[in-house]
Amino acid sequence: MTKPKPYAVVPGSRGPRRDFRISVGLREGWDAEGRVFDVSEAVRTARAWMKRRVEAGQPALSGMFTRAEVTYAWPREDGTVGSDREPVALFTGEAVHAYLGALADEAVEAMLNELAMELGEALGQERIYVAFADRTWILDRGEETS
Repeated sequence: MTKPKPYAVVPGSRGPRRDFRISVGLREGWDAEGRVFDVSEAVRTARAWMKRRVEAGQPALSGMFTRAEVTYAWPREDGTVGSDREPVALFTGEAVHAYLGALADEAVEAMLNELAMELGEALGQERIYVAFADRTWILDRGEETS
């Protein structure tokens, strides 16, 4: 029986961990009656974004989509508490050092914002939640960016 060949660390692949997440709602708008998109619509949107970037000679992020539900509660003016849940698509991954290590964090953040805005537009969202490395932020269609 032959011994399997051992794995080796790929040269240039070590570096600081730069994981990311984009959380985008799958229910259009704020109303409970809003259209609910399938996660495949988020996947289609992200793949089109990736393809456009690579065709233009630019780097792109790659990652995984999963469907999840966000749950939350809030105080009402009458003293009671409301709660709800809604479906979301989570795009998670890492800016892998072997492929994107030369990019500054600001460039990765710009790509995350660009993709998040495309996902928000395609899925009829007002807000998209983004996390990168040790930072988080919310993109809101009605807010100024900073």
